[in-house]
Amino acid sequence: MSLAPRVVLVHRTTEYEELVARHGTHGQAAFFLSSRGRDIEEIAERHRRTRQALTEVASAIPLTWRRTTVERADLDRFLFAPEDVVVVAGQDGLVANVAKYLTGQPVLGIDTDPGRNPGVLVRHRPEKTGSLLAAAQSGSGRCDELTMVEAVADDTQRLVALNEIYLGAVGHQTARYRLGLEDDGGVVEAQASSGVLIGTGTGATGWIRSVWQERGGRLRLPSPTEDRLLWYVREAWPSPATGTSLVAGELAAATRLRLTVESERLVAFGDGVEADALELTWGQTVRVGVCEERLRLVG
Repeated sequence: MSLAPRVVLVHRTTEYEELVARHGTHGQAAFFLSSRGRDIEEIAERHRRTRQALTEVASAIPLTWRRTTVERADLDRFLFAPEDVVVVAGQDGLVANVAKYLTGQPVLGIDTDPGRNPGVLVRHRPEKTGSLLAAAQSGSGRCDELTMVEAVADDTQRLVALNEIYLGAVGHQTARYRLGLEDDGGVVEAQASSGVLIGTGTGATGWIRSVWQERGGRLRLPSPTEDRLLWYVREAWPSPATGTSLVAGELAAATRLRLTVESERLVAFGDGVEADALELTWGQTVRVGVCEERLRLVG
């Protein structure tokens, strides 16, 4: 007898909940904000809309299906099962937060605050949850296979991200390393910079796009489903010992960017989550490229 599908509803604590947790009561939180010229009602209203959307999403789950709820802070301790259907209710960034923990499960992005979120990844309103769940289970719905990026260190540490991976020093200070492309005849360059950014087509709407614009947009941005990445060295510093000739490029599916650490401590983190980073030290090598896994985003 096969198990019924399980819906994993992923959400994050609202700003209002964080304020009340910090200050103890609604009144104390309101006083704190008013002393800084802010009105708590705006934040409380967003909280109410979010809770209402979560209730609507939960009520659309078929009664015969299993269900569980996960808060963003608990994702690294949650075990997703192969048969799960993942419903992410919140902001676009929450989809990126959950992506690295999945292995092909379909993901539904539900926008809990339309008009405030760009809606690139949370594409649907709460009222569509029921029909989307049915389509995801039957396999009849459209599903985009979004490209992800991975970094693998020589000590087997591995990091996966949906938008981008940053390699550099803690605090974005000067990082020292040797950089090269594995299919470039062994050419490497010693560099000192504020880090290296490697982004996907999904990330082309975020951090990687800002660097792309600063560099004049000479490289073509990849689409979210394209097996191609862009990489940029941030603020490379020329000196007698460090160069600036390898500062941008593309990574096709089989190509890897190779970085060898020449600092006491560098880190690699994905999608802006610095708390979940690879720790790298003198002489270690990390390879970055297109990840074999994809994020399956419904609709």
